[in-house]
Parts: sequence; structure tokens; C-alpha cells
Amino acid sequence: MKDLDQVELPENIRYTSEHVWLRMDGEAALVGISDFAQDQLGEIAFVDLPAEGAHFKAGEEFGTVESIKSVSSLYMPVSGTVRTVNSALEDAPTLVNVEPYTEGWMICITPDNPDDAAAMTDAAAYRALLADNA
Repeated sequence: MKDLDQVELPENIRYTSEHVWLRMDGEAALVGISDFAQDQLGEIAFVDLPAEGAHFKAGEEFGTVESIKSVSSLYMPVSGTVRTVNSALEDAPTLVNVEPYTEGWMICITPDNPDDAAAMTDAAAYRALLADNA
């Protein structure tokens, strides 16, 4: 496992206390799990994602990620509708381990209110949260 100072936390991404990240891209947002989360889970074996067009409220479970160690629920960072899912994860779920913020994204959503993303935790506050819980 990585030490906290080795955990990658890009500054242009927002985070939740459930270790989900969100990065706005125009009117859309990519969503995945943090480097910290993938490191804690270990090798990802399967990712269960919702159907395109599904709508979730902030905090609702939108899927699960399964590793050799456990199955963890994924919680929606903001309310929104699923535009696309990362189909590459069906054949290569370990992309979440290798590139959690790029190739390992999970869903692309259209947020109900894009301003909700700005209210999420930034990288510095997320790192402090991780340190407090260490």
C-alpha cells in the first residue's frame, strides 16, 4: 500500500468522503474512484456500472467495484444522468488501478447542477481527510 504522500490527487478534480472523484469537462463530468481507494482495494477484478440514461441523486449508489479483497459500493458525487459508461473496464477492470484518473474513469454524467461540483472537496481537503482517518 502507498503512504499518503504517495497518493496521487490531481488538483483539477473534486473528491467525496466516499473516495469518488469528479472532473468537469464542459457540461459533462467524468466520475471514478481515487488513487487512494484503488490502492486500498487492491487489484480490481470487476466493475458493475449503471445503464446509460440512468439518473441518480447525490449520495445514491450507482454501482460497485469488486477486488480480490472486497466489494465496495460506488456513490454518486452529485445528482445527474449517466451519459456513457467506460466499456473498456469490462475487459480491463485493472485500468482503475493503473490510471484511476484517466483510462480508469467509470461513468460520464450530465450533472443536474454543474455548480454542485464546485462545492465538493478539493485535493488539499481530501488529503487532509485521508490523514485524519489514517
